[in-house]
Amino acid sequence: MSEDTGVDAPVAWSEAESAELRVRRMQVKLHRWAVVDHGFRFDDVFNFVCEPATLVVAFVRVAGNTGARTAGVDGLRADHVQAFGAEAYLDRIRSQLRAGLFQPMPVRERMISKAGRKLRRLGRSHSGADA
Repeated sequence: MSEDTGVDAPVAWSEAESAELRVRRMQVKLHRWAVVDHGFRFDDVFNFVCEPATLVVAFVRVAGNTGARTAGVDGLRADHVQAFGAEAYLDRIRSQLRAGLFQPMPVRERMISKAGRKLRRLGRSHSGADA
């Protein structure tokens, strides 16, 4: 992508509409490559994830869904991030990603009912069988 700068280099954060267009173009390109060559190796996906437009689109999608009203495992809601400054927050995440320091929070788990009075963990981050 165009962001081949250093880890802490300032970046231009796109408006949501232009970021969505940029990300959509890259998604179409990746899809086209995958269809043409099923064995294609996507070596540069990390840079796509770190691309400011990708982070903006991801935040807009999270902030726009109904779960945005609920705090995540980190205790933050989308409106908290917006009050802090979404660009500063995304810039911090981007810097951590590029430096290899980003550590996602563990998935929040809840027990939900299954047929036969059994319980199952919802949100479990491994591929184990039902509890």
